[in-house]
Amino acid sequence: MFDETRLYLNELIELSKRKHSVSSIWDEVVRVYREFSFSPTVFDMILKIYAEKGLTKNALYVFDNMSKCGRVPGLRSCNSLLSKLVKNGEFHTVFSVYDQMIRVGIVPDVYTCTIMVNAYCKHGRVGKAVEFVEEMEDKLGLEPNIVTYHCLVNGFVDMGDVNGAEGVLRLMNEKGVSGNVVTYTLLIKGHCKQGKLEEAEDMLRGMKEEELVVDEHAYGVLIDGYCRIGKMDDAARIQDEMLGLGLKMNLFICNSMINGYCKLGQIVKAEGVLMSMDNWNLKPDSYSYNTLLDGCCREGCITAAFKLCDQMLCDGVGLTIVTYNTLLKGLCQTGAINNALHLWHLMLHRGLAPNEVGYCTLLDGLFKMGDSEGALVLWKHVLAKGFTKSRIAFNTMLNGLCKMGKMVESEQLFNKMKELGCPPDAITYRTLSDGYCKVENIEKAFKVKDVMEREAIPGSIEMYNSLISALFKAKKSSEVTDLLAEMHIRGLSPNIVTYGALIAGWCREGMMDKAFHLYFEMTEKGLAPNIIICSTIVSGLYRIGRIDEANMLLQKIMDFDFVPGHYFSDSFLNSDTRSVDAQKIVNTLEESAKSFLLPNNVVYNVAISAICKFGKVDEARKLISALLLRGFTPDNFTYCTLIHGFSVAGNVDEAFALRDEMLKKGIVPSISIYNALINGLCKSGNLTRALRLFHKLHSKGLTPNVVTYNTLIDGYCKSGNIDEALKLEEKMREKGITASVVTYSALINGLCKLGDIKESTKLLSRMMKTGVDPNLMTHYTSVQGYIKNGDIEKMSSLHNVPNNCSLSSGRIYQGTESTEASGYTGHLDASNLFAVVC
Repeated sequence: MFDETRLYLNELIELSKRKHSVSSIWDEVVRVYREFSFSPTVFDMILKIYAEKGLTKNALYVFDNMSKCGRVPGLRSCNSLLSKLVKNGEFHTVFSVYDQMIRVGIVPDVYTCTIMVNAYCKHGRVGKAVEFVEEMEDKLGLEPNIVTYHCLVNGFVDMGDVNGAEGVLRLMNEKGVSGNVVTYTLLIKGHCKQGKLEEAEDMLRGMKEEELVVDEHAYGVLIDGYCRIGKMDDAARIQDEMLGLGLKMNLFICNSMINGYCKLGQIVKAEGVLMSMDNWNLKPDSYSYNTLLDGCCREGCITAAFKLCDQMLCDGVGLTIVTYNTLLKGLCQTGAINNALHLWHLMLHRGLAPNEVGYCTLLDGLFKMGDSEGALVLWKHVLAKGFTKSRIAFNTMLNGLCKMGKMVESEQLFNKMKELGCPPDAITYRTLSDGYCKVENIEKAFKVKDVMEREAIPGSIEMYNSLISALFKAKKSSEVTDLLAEMHIRGLSPNIVTYGALIAGWCREGMMDKAFHLYFEMTEKGLAPNIIICSTIVSGLYRIGRIDEANMLLQKIMDFDFVPGHYFSDSFLNSDTRSVDAQKIVNTLEESAKSFLLPNNVVYNVAISAICKFGKVDEARKLISALLLRGFTPDNFTYCTLIHGFSVAGNVDEAFALRDEMLKKGIVPSISIYNALINGLCKSGNLTRALRLFHKLHSKGLTPNVVTYNTLIDGYCKSGNIDEALKLEEKMREKGITASVVTYSALINGLCKLGDIKESTKLLSRMMKTGVDPNLMTHYTSVQGYIKNGDIEKMSSLHNVPNNCSLSSGRIYQGTESTEASGYTGHLDASNLFAVVC
């Protein structure tokens, strides 16, 4: 009978939900109940049906009105309602309903309490969830089950507190509740979220030790963790391990792999995963395709992206708004704004309504192409479509106008934003302030900062950096100190950009002592100087006539250790593709050269040198191609940098091709270039060709120097031909070339490897007699030789390492903020700087 009643009520609610309100249905049921006195269980059935259908507002209406009829809802119906409310994220309503349940005397069960623990955790109140579990045990006498504990573990994991999650596991063990695959998988997820992949992998191994059957989901979480941080080799390794156990790939793992490869710009490998899905009886979904589509667009492979769209449609996967937004972004990034507009109209024609992401992408694209009029026309459509309170849309529009220097229009838009009830945020104010700084209206830029302070919106470090640069440009350097003090009070620490702005400003003012002092302070804080900062100091030295020091510093920059991830990866390298944005470098460096009266070629050469040092030789070539269009003429320094880069990379043929290119242009290669070529040949094991080139140097009017000999000697030593190496060292002395610490270290290393400790000891003694101090590597090599030969006693003769023994890192000077501690005496010169740079 109850089943029939439930079926009838279900059909009644389904048929009437569009035509009748819940109140009218409720009133009718109450009227019939009063007339015929049927079972009050019907009211509970109505509540449960509404809850199960996800009609929570209707369910709440029934819940509230049952008490008016003197009826108490059943526990199962209340649990259904609570569960749906949690799923919908209506947490405050969940807490209110639970309180009302307690008031009317409904006694919760374990399922109720688990729902409440889950609600508190999802609401970010994990501490309250822990308290609730304690109350559940103490006041209600209920024992949490494993699902309850899982809610707690997941809550801690979502908060990034793995220690708390592991604490729950310990509590479970104390209570006699054994963790299962789900428990450990949640903990693996927690470690992955914190970037602790080794711990996550240990947790996976621990599952096996606990004799738990590890499933695809546990492996999938670990694979996803490696994919998210770009460690695709490890992800593939775990995948192979999983497949080796007979487990199968699933859609989640495939999508993680596709996403990981795309983030690294490895589109071919990502496509390989997509193509392999058919072999695993899996079908790509919208996320699979859209992720790969985004990867293609980021790499500029627009044609491939559109072909992928065709494949999507063939596989029955529809093009979503995400798909179109991705294509729009790709077209705009490649400057194909007309194609982007055509796609936009095609999207409208197909009945897809653009969202704010699509509008902002197109607005940004129009501004980047300099089409402010087109952007303004599109902006009218944005407002007409109801995005009047979209802060993202307003900020995009404001950013475009400010970058084009249209500050009158920017101010009008800012006022319109407030009129339409869309309150500006920190990004809005910073964008407006930056705009005023760009047009050198420093007064208005500071007024924007004042308004922010009145609105209690904290300024960012980026905004202060912009204001510092603007003060120097406005010849108001005396106010910079006050601004820095204000930053300190607000808890903002100077970053690399701050120091760059300060060093550039003081160099422009001719205050090189201050610039050098800031440089030392920056390195003391562990901030790696970037190419622009070094170029700025060079230009500052040129401007005040310290030409020799400037030239010395410029030569030393080539050997500077530009730390990956500090400058190029954030500013000049695409974060996803790791390729150099040549145009961005050109624009930045030209502005630097113009501001500091430094010849363009000087700055360009420094940039090319740094990129080669970073291991991006092919990208350096691309940069030169872009520079040639700006009138750049490669010189001996440029070619030397490239040839050295290709030689180190093992591409000797390309290095020689560059040498030939030089000769065709009438540029005579220097000895440094031939040293680089010989080095490349030695590294590739082609010693015969290296020696042949060495013998040709005299015919080219060049004299081998110590670097030439050292390169060949090292090559022979590494190949085990110590006799030829010693002959070259003897020839060096005959030519009057003094052997360096590098010469002796290479020979000693070669002798030690052959086990000739006696000769290596003699050579070490001769080295010191000639006044050449061994470095740490020399001593290390000798020690290793003694150990290998079993002459441990003789190691005692090497225990006194000279005080002036140099370190391979070359970091001799470490500056501090205290002028006294750093040795700052009121005048610094470039020689101090060389100790840091070299």
